[in-house]
Amino acid sequence: MPRYALLIEYDGGPFSGWQAQADQPSVQQAIETALGRLDPGFAAGARIGAAGRTDAGVHATGQVVHADLERDWEPFRLTEALNYHLKPAPVAILAAARVMDDFHARFSAIERRYCFRLIARRAPLTHERGSVWRVRNPLDADAMREGASHLIGNHDFTTFRSSICQARSPVKTLDQIEIEEREIPFGREYLFRLRARSFLHNQVRSIVGTLERVGAGSWHPEQVADALAARDRAVCGPVCPPYGLYLTGVGYPADPFCP
Repeated sequence: MPRYALLIEYDGGPFSGWQAQADQPSVQQAIETALGRLDPGFAAGARIGAAGRTDAGVHATGQVVHADLERDWEPFRLTEALNYHLKPAPVAILAAARVMDDFHARFSAIERRYCFRLIARRAPLTHERGSVWRVRNPLDADAMREGASHLIGNHDFTTFRSSICQARSPVKTLDQIEIEEREIPFGREYLFRLRARSFLHNQVRSIVGTLERVGAGSWHPEQVADALAARDRAVCGPVCPPYGLYLTGVGYPADPFCP
């Protein structure tokens, strides 16, 4: 059976998350239903594997999955057919590629990239409501960068993971946190870009929520280091809402979508 990698974009708002659930809409189920209209194996209940299981409300611009199909598809035609059958769900297949049988969307990945969008402005959001977190007052980006610097590297991130996280170890290596500040009409936007081989459950949202407290002046940047060292979920800052978070990319030793 030929194996394909799919590059996927979706709005997580209408879904209960990535993972298929019996009585709730999920991104996985939407894609498998579309595949079921094209492939006998998925019509009989085959499953896809994903690089990351995003939570309810979390979006993606670069999710990657793999699927084993009975039919040998030309990748462009597979992309077009899937997008037709995904309508009207807010899910799009950006690209498809034939890959080796040992390619695995999750276990072959060597890095994952997330972006969190935060807007500071007095007025409520209209067009971007549900796709960005709004706070009322501007933040100190330099203070947030100073706080974030304490999190780069290999650490025990117990403080910054969900109490229901199923990872075997809280130790992760955070390779990058970039914080971009830019002016927008009547406010400012802050983009938090994080990169690591893998993340713990709620790690990104816990980090961004804590850094927002630093930017607002409620925390000193050094308190981020203290919270990390405490290895205690109770001393974490607030977990920010899911709808500002995007899975923007997954890295592999060889890009399956590179021509």
